[in-house]
Amino acid sequence: MKRLRAVVRGRVQGVGFRATAAAEARKLDLRGWVRNRTDGSVEVDAQGADAALDAFVGFLHRGPNGARVISVDVEWLPPELTAGTFETR
Repeated sequence: MKRLRAVVRGRVQGVGFRATAAAEARKLDLRGWVRNRTDGSVEVDAQGADAALDAFVGFLHRGPNGARVISVDVEWLPPELTAGTFETR
């Protein structure tokens, strides 16, 4: 199990990025959250199986239709003991 925190930059607000990322994360059985930042980027904190997180990072680089991802900065962190699902903040 791994955990990541990522900041996605580009045209990522106003295009359904958070909702699509949350749906993708739930499909991959990840835990965590996604939120817009005041600088126009999107921040993600996700935890789950290694292969699922790798697939999720691939999604973050593409985004939904209408998004134009310029960069994804990923920081790998120690897993936390958390329960719940993946939420949009």
